[in-house]
Amino acid sequence: MLDHVGFTVSNFAKSLAFYRAALAPLDVTVLMQLSKDQTGGFEGAGLGRDGKPSLWLSGGEETTPPLHIAIAARTRAEVDAFHTAAMAAGATDNGAPGIREHYHPNYYGAFVLDPDGHNLEAVCHAPE
Repeated sequence: MLDHVGFTVSNFAKSLAFYRAALAPLDVTVLMQLSKDQTGGFEGAGLGRDGKPSLWLSGGEETTPPLHIAIAARTRAEVDAFHTAAMAAGATDNGAPGIREHYHPNYYGAFVLDPDGHNLEAVCHAPE
């Protein structure tokens, strides 16, 4: 349904470093980076996998209220690795990896807060 989503962050360099580290276990990388000259005034970066940027960050004012962003993980091990990497990159824990049965029996997710307080999640829907 969605092709991509973008939002502003208060400190572009800090947030880009955070997202690069936190999403690496999910095979999400920076696929495109744009300078202020290219955009007419802001820095931006597109992150994604398989050659398609789906998550865009841009420098500017902090986005308020904070967003909830869920990234698909292929395995539960990727969810665990995401949580570990995000915490090492400076995230605030907002829900350790685990089953969230109130969504469905195989909903395995982990939640962290990014440098701007956005709720970043990795989720796997596969059984075991």
